[in-house]
Amino acid sequence: MPWLAIILAWTALTSLVAACAYWADKRRARAGRRRTRERTLHLLSLVGGWPGAFIAQRAFRHKTRDVRFLIVYWATVALHLTIWGVALWLILRTAQ
Repeated sequence: MPWLAIILAWTALTSLVAACAYWADKRRARAGRRRTRERTLHLLSLVGGWPGAFIAQRAFRHKTRDVRFLIVYWATVALHLTIWGVALWLILRTAQ
């Protein structure tokens, strides 16, 4: 299944980019400089970087108290898990 390797590589790449974005935003916040837009952080999660965003939130203690932000973040996670669940169901269903 070469498509699975492509999806996993994409997830790893976007997770790395998301984690770097969270790290940079945390540094900017501490320095009182211009921040990364929340929309950008959500977009990175939406395109597949949600695992890296999750790790970065915990590692850097960043964006863990903003309830509105977390609701949108977890919605992107739920969307991804739903898509993966439906895809797996379809694959298993057609394999029978």
